[in-house]
Amino acid sequence: MEDRIAHLTSQLGVLQLELQAVSARRRADLKYSVEDGKAVFEEEILGRHRDSQTPLWTYIRNARPLVALTGPAIYGLIIPLVLLDVCVSIYQFVCFPIYGIEKSKRGDFFIFDRHHLAYLNLIEKINCAYCSYATGAISYANDIASRTERYWCPIKHARNLTVTHHRYSQFADYGDAEGYQNRMTE
Repeated sequence: MEDRIAHLTSQLGVLQLELQAVSARRRADLKYSVEDGKAVFEEEILGRHRDSQTPLWTYIRNARPLVALTGPAIYGLIIPLVLLDVCVSIYQFVCFPIYGIEKSKRGDFFIFDRHHLAYLNLIEKINCAYCSYATGAISYANDIASRTERYWCPIKHARNLTVTHHRYSQFADYGDAEGYQNRMTE
């Protein structure tokens, strides 16, 4: 069974590389490259992007009222998201050196680049920045939690999870006492 899991895990790695290759081809189709961490579009494409931007007033005028009313509910989450970000940062700063756990690199999870897209208006750029922060904070917290779980409780659940972190496949199977003991001595 362990061999089968190792095989499937290696297949995931191969598929990830294939996905990266397809993404690189898609970047070429969209006529941009990444240079020094920034996307650079061909000038012709950049001009088409600017031409396709929805003017701010048109965007506001065409917004559905109920969608606009949900703004406070969406943006109100910034407070718990910032608290989550700060708390997990402090947690790993204090605890990970004691446990000997490698720290998560915050910068790997927070990517703010959509504001460079010329086809987005100001409101769309703000919304994209907010979503980048929200998903970054949650992904960052998830990575810290998964590192903690790997250290303290590397046991799979009895029921299948809908989504798992990438470390989960290395955990001992539920009910495998020997596998758990082996992982804890590692």
